[in-house]
Amino acid sequence: MSSALFESFPLNSTISLANRFVMAPLTRCMAGPGLVPTDIMAEYYGRRADAGLIISEATIIRADAQGYPDTPGIFNDEQIAGWKKITQKVHANGGKIFMQLWHVGRVAHSHFSGLQPVAPSAVKHEGTLPRMRDLSYEMPKALTHEDIQQLVTDYVTAAQNAMAAGFDGVEIHGANGYLIDQFLHFDTNKRTDEYGETPENMSRFALQVVDAVSAAVGAERTALRITPGAYAHIAPDARDREVFDYFIEQLNQRELAYLHLGIFDDSMTFEHLGGRSSTYIRERYQGTFMSVGGLTPETAAQGIANNEFDLAAIGRPFIANPDFIQRVRENTPLVEYNNDMLAELI
Repeated sequence: MSSALFESFPLNSTISLANRFVMAPLTRCMAGPGLVPTDIMAEYYGRRADAGLIISEATIIRADAQGYPDTPGIFNDEQIAGWKKITQKVHANGGKIFMQLWHVGRVAHSHFSGLQPVAPSAVKHEGTLPRMRDLSYEMPKALTHEDIQQLVTDYVTAAQNAMAAGFDGVEIHGANGYLIDQFLHFDTNKRTDEYGETPENMSRFALQVVDAVSAAVGAERTALRITPGAYAHIAPDARDREVFDYFIEQLNQRELAYLHLGIFDDSMTFEHLGGRSSTYIRERYQGTFMSVGGLTPETAAQGIANNEFDLAAIGRPFIANPDFIQRVRENTPLVEYNNDMLAELI
């Protein structure tokens, strides 16, 4: 196994990681009443603190952001207090942890909050909710200018709440067909104002959130996840390439802790991107790039050696192996993940 994976890696002058393995954000739907993180969650994260960085499960920034059952929040004092137990446990075990800030946009549901979902445009997503197949998606409300500015404020408040809870930084979830990503794709963005139609306009909301959060908590503590190739909750459109060409060019003019690919399987190729999403980003983004999407210790080592990415995010193997880092370091066989493991935090 390449020693580079286990060498320390400086994100910037403020944050250094013990190794290049990252525990990817993994939605577990295990929050307690009021979407408050639990003591069991603290044990779960604490056992994996030897990862170079942990990215928390996606965490909703306000009540109408929820599209899955029992996902934790970061918009009230009880939730902040619950997360403090988690960050304290991770830090006591020598780890670092970023919170992933989440609004699911049109794939939210009024079942959770009593509020109509919101989105760039009134375009309904067809299908039923994961883990709640008796609920169908609803028609979202198209966001007004005032709504959009309120969302920027709410992302900032959530980031500040995360820092108050002891996180080392935040990752803005701009990927996987959720709210920010819905602005970046033609399938979901039908606006004709300054937030639609052109790459500059379609990138505007995402950049406003990045800039506002960076100003509030520090660019060195602000990261972003993106999905250039639509594959979840959104249909691909060849014109999306122009949006992401522009968007990444704009990100290069800003400081981020890292840019993180959002995809389940990076072997997927997209004709309009010229191949894999990770290759597309690496060829354009000048900062620290975190890849994901079915990486193994072996492919992570190869990717680092080939300069395909800087950090390797690992998902399900971290669920199956709380001691993932130790097993890889000692070349011990990994426990294979299975879906039954989602039923409990281990």
